[in-house]
Parts: sequence; structure tokens; C-alpha cells
Amino acid sequence: MLQYVQESLTDDEEIIHVGRFHWTYSVSALLNIVFGIVGAILFLVLVVKFEPMILGYRPAQDLSWIQQIQSVHPFAKLFAFFIMLFGIYKFARLMVIKATTEMAITNMRLIYKRGLISRFVAEINIDRIEGVNVLQGFFGRLMNFGRIMIRGMGVGEVILPPIEDPIKFRKAIDKARNI
Repeated sequence: MLQYVQESLTDDEEIIHVGRFHWTYSVSALLNIVFGIVGAILFLVLVVKFEPMILGYRPAQDLSWIQQIQSVHPFAKLFAFFIMLFGIYKFARLMVIKATTEMAITNMRLIYKRGLISRFVAEINIDRIEGVNVLQGFFGRLMNFGRIMIRGMGVGEVILPPIEDPIKFRKAIDKARNI
């Protein structure tokens, strides 16, 4: 973990705090798979129910659900497959973001790196940080997660993804400033 951060540390630099994604991020990624599967099944059920009305024929009454789904038009089955595939894609995308993002505060700077193939790195020296804002909604306060917005002199703003215990992260920045 923190491969980039470890590689970029100088000799007299040490890590004070590491930012981690909150568990709700992984749950929301998993829900994409669930919604993809449920969406595909719901679409197929709707097609089985309404296809006879649209095409104007009467289905056989003695067919099971699986046989009825097998008799559905191939494009409908393909569309249901793409709905499920989209859920899996969104899950994979979120998990790659989680696996390739590093957030750390050292005694000298804040390091935020994201990206698998193309890399985005934001590093702000601790003494160049103008302000730190904690962005937490109702559920963020309730479950202790939120985003951090860091304003740096001459750098602009860096907004971190949802992390666990954002107040602790902000306090770690303050601690690094006072060292």
C-alpha cells in the first residue's frame, strides 16, 4: 500500500497520517453489482410480461419463467446482459480508484495520488496550506466520513475523495504544521 508515498519520501520526512476510504465506499461499489443484476432481472420480467401485448400474440400459459425468458427476443436478452455488465463495470471502476489512490500527510507535505495508468499527483507543502475544509453531510456526520478540501497558496484546491474520520485527517494536518 502507499507505494508512491513511500517512494517519494525524502530522508528526513516521515508519515504522520494516512487517509483511507470509508467502508461505505466499498458498499456503494458492491451495490452497483446488485443493482446491475436486479436491473437486468427486472428488465427481463417486464419484457416477459409486456412483450406479448406489444407484439400482439398470446403466450403459452404452461411455460415456466425460465422458458419464458428463453423465448424472449435476443436483443432483449442482450440489453439485460449490458445492464448487468454496466453494474459490474461501475463496481470495477470504483474499486480500481480505491486501490490506486494514496493520501498521506507527512511532516513536510500533503500527498494525494490517484490513477492506475495515467497518474494525478497533488503535493502541497505543509507551510503552503492556507486552509482545510471538512465537507460532511448528514450521513457523513452519522457514520464518520467526509471529504477534505485543502486550499494551498499558488496551488489552488485539492479535494480528497470520501475518507474515514476526516476530522482526524484535518488534525493531522494541523499537527504537521506545528512540528
